[in-house]
Amino acid sequence: MNTTTKKMINFVGARKPAMILSALLIMASIGSLVVNGLNLGVDFTGGTVIEIGYPEATEVEPIRQALAKANYDAQVQHFGTAKDVLIRITPPKQSDAEKEAASDKAKSNKATIGDKVFAILKASDPDITLRRVEFVGPQIGDELRDDGGIAMLLALAGILAYVTLRFEFRFSVGAIIALMHDVIITVGIFSLFRIEFDLTILAAVLAIIGYSLNDTIVVFDRIRENYLKLRKTGSEESINISINQTLARTIVTSLTTLLVLVALYFLGGEIIHGFSLAMIIGVIVGTYSSIYVASSSLIMMGITREALLPPEKEDDGREEDGSVV
Repeated sequence: MNTTTKKMINFVGARKPAMILSALLIMASIGSLVVNGLNLGVDFTGGTVIEIGYPEATEVEPIRQALAKANYDAQVQHFGTAKDVLIRITPPKQSDAEKEAASDKAKSNKATIGDKVFAILKASDPDITLRRVEFVGPQIGDELRDDGGIAMLLALAGILAYVTLRFEFRFSVGAIIALMHDVIITVGIFSLFRIEFDLTILAAVLAIIGYSLNDTIVVFDRIRENYLKLRKTGSEESINISINQTLARTIVTSLTTLLVLVALYFLGGEIIHGFSLAMIIGVIVGTYSSIYVASSSLIMMGITREALLPPEKEDDGREEDGSVV
């Protein structure tokens, strides 16, 4: 072993506590999803979207209180600037038959709902303007939810195939385990804290899959390279060396990404809070999983150097110069 390896962090040695932590987080996330479910937004549940323009910057809390007094289940947030407010009116929970029967009626009543909300808010500020009123049907919301789930499954299937061809089947299983770990924990946090889950969050989850996979592939590539190069080292030591060699790149990539996401969260406006929050959680969890979960799964599956060696060419009985032996 050279002198540089003595100064490395023993990530592999801490894999058991890390796996216990991951298992606890996954169980808590799944438990919250089973008990609480997701706080789905209007994109998935259906409802009415109303955009109001104010002459001056305004706070959203008084608007929430005014609509709550009128018995409206409303989600209020700034849209672009502090002068623009986006209001989402969520319909009451209904069965599938009631949804279908109420859909056409709601479309015809969307202007009425918009006028009523506008009248409530205009009582406190007569200079506001009604920009738009849109209706999202519950059937459309169901289709978006189903299509989003299918998109995620197709992404995972494509990743499984790519990593299998690029590396080895056990590498692809390790990558999928790490990605599922990241997605479950991220979605579980949204379920646990009842944060609204809408299409932007679903887009963030798909982006997290891509980000985490990229980080995992970099580590896997170095692991494969060291497996073939460091022939006198064991599997655990070779993996540990690989993680340490890619650690600087992993940290720099994560920190620069987090700087952008934190700026978006605090300065990008309330409408992008959910997306940036999901990405922040995903980057942190994805960085952790590429170091501990993905590499530890290779050890548990018993990956060997022989599995990564290229197949030997068959001896056809000819010498290098083409002559027959």
